[in-house]
Amino acid sequence: MWVLTMFDLPTDTKKAKRQYTQFRKALLKDGFVMMQYSVYIRHSASRENAAVHIKRVEAAVPDDGEVRVITITDKQFERMRIFWGKRRMPPEAPPAQLELF
Repeated sequence: MWVLTMFDLPTDTKKAKRQYTQFRKALLKDGFVMMQYSVYIRHSASRENAAVHIKRVEAAVPDDGEVRVITITDKQFERMRIFWGKRRMPPEAPPAQLELF
């Protein structure tokens, strides 16, 4: 399962820039990586694990701006089509799963 976080935050004042930076750093600290500008993504092992990370995003949301979070399955993520100009690129591979014997 993937947790996709999209945001549009103001950066017109010093306070707003600081809140933007704090929010972005909170995402990175929680294991999110930048997929595109203002779009960050993180792989989660289960729905329950995804819910934990969504709560962390919610706790870090600044006073102003808009933040949206969506979860998608590995299958849905694999069907994503990525274009760089006219070339089609494959989506990023999910991280390797930890196996316990």
